[in-house]
Amino acid sequence: MEWLGRAKIEFTHSPTPRAVKGKDGKETDLLKICEANTPPCHLNPLLFNGHIQTMWTATKPSGPPVFYRRRLFEADHATYKGSYAVDFAVEPFEENDPTLPCRTAYYTEEEEKNLGSDDNKPMLVVLHGLSGGSHEVYLRHTIAPLLGNGGWEVCVVNSRGCAGSKITGGVLYNARATWDVRQTIKWLRQKFPNRPLFGLGFSLGANMMTNYCAEEGENCVLKAAVVCSNPFNLDCTTKLMQSTLIGRELYLRVMGSSMKQLIATHKTEIKKYTTIDPDAVAKVTYLYEFDRAVQCPTWGYPTESAYYRDASSCDSVLSIRIPFLAINAKDDPIALDGALPYEEFRQNPNTILLTTSLGGHLCWFETGGSRWLTKPVNNFFNYMAFEADFESLTPTKEAATDEARANFDPMRRRLHVRQM
Repeated sequence: MEWLGRAKIEFTHSPTPRAVKGKDGKETDLLKICEANTPPCHLNPLLFNGHIQTMWTATKPSGPPVFYRRRLFEADHATYKGSYAVDFAVEPFEENDPTLPCRTAYYTEEEEKNLGSDDNKPMLVVLHGLSGGSHEVYLRHTIAPLLGNGGWEVCVVNSRGCAGSKITGGVLYNARATWDVRQTIKWLRQKFPNRPLFGLGFSLGANMMTNYCAEEGENCVLKAAVVCSNPFNLDCTTKLMQSTLIGRELYLRVMGSSMKQLIATHKTEIKKYTTIDPDAVAKVTYLYEFDRAVQCPTWGYPTESAYYRDASSCDSVLSIRIPFLAINAKDDPIALDGALPYEEFRQNPNTILLTTSLGGHLCWFETGGSRWLTKPVNNFFNYMAFEADFESLTPTKEAATDEARANFDPMRRRLHVRQM
C-alpha cells in the first residue's frame, strides 16, 4: 500500500523503555506514549518517494505565518566569542525590518528590559537545519499549532550568520555547535524560572540538539526533546551521498551552494575575523569541499571526515538521560537510513527512534500540503507538557562504571575545548 502514500511506521527502542507517570497517577512508559501519539502516516500519493517529497520543497510553499521578535546575545565563553540571534514567537505586528526575514523585527530596548516572566507555560527551544533560520517553512509548520491557543512559548536559536544575523567574531557554527543553545537555555532558566523547557531540532539542528542533550547528560534541564531528520552519522551519510550521482550532484551540490552563499553574504566579516579565504571558498562545489575549506581550518580538524566523525551524534544517543524521540523517514535522501543508529536506540531506555517508510527529508507532505510530521511532534510535546508528571521526567542517573576496567564514554570528543 506504500504506493498509495500509506507509509509503514516502526519504533526502535529498548526492551525496557523508561517509565513515565501521568499527572493522574497512572503509570506508562515512553514507548506507549510515542505509539499512542503517533497517527497513521498517509502522505500525498503523487509524492511517492523520498526524492520527490524532498524536491517538492522547491515549489516554496508559503506555510503558516509566524511572527518573531529578535534578541541578540553575546557569547559568554571566550572560545566562542561573537554574537548570535534568538527569535521569539510573538503576536502578529505590522512592523517590517528589511534586513531580517519576513515577519521578524528586533525587540525594542524597553521590550528587552521587560523580558522575563513567572508564568509556567511550557517553552520550546528550536534549532533549524543547515543554513536555515526561524523563517523556514518546515519549522513554522511544526511550531504554529503550539502557539496562541496551543499554550506554548517558542524561541528559535539561529546559527551564526543565518536568518539575517551578523557575524561579529571568528566563530561560525558547525554540526556540534552546542554552545549557543546551551547559553540560551541557561538564560531562559533565569528569565523564566517556572517554565518547563523542551528541545526540538531539525536536520543539522537535530544533530546539534542530540549532542546537546547527551553532553548535558543527567544535568540536562530540558524535560524532553524531539529531533527530526537527524543525519546522526555525518561521515556515513556524506560518503553514501557521494557514491550516487543524485546524492553528489543534487544534494551535496545544493547544500554546498547554500553554505557558499552564507560565506559570500558575510565576506567582509569573514575577512576581518577569520583566516578563511572567501574567494577560495567560492570555488568549491560540494558540501564536503566546503567543510574541508572552512570547518577544518577553523577548528583544526585534519580532514572533513575527522570533523564528521567527531561532530556526529550517533554515539551521543547512548548518553541521553531525558525522554527523547527521533523521527526519520527511511527514504530520506540526506539523513540516510544506512546511517541511523538503530542499535544505540535499543541500548538506551530514554530514547525512541520512530521511522516511516516514506517522507523524504523534513517533508512528509500530505495531500493538500500539510505535513504529517507536525502531528507526532506536537502530540508528544503536549503529552509531556500537560499530561506527564514532571517528576517522572527527571533525567536518569549515569550508570556507575568500574574504574579498574576499560569503559566507553560516548561523549569523549577528539576536539578538546578548554572551559573558560
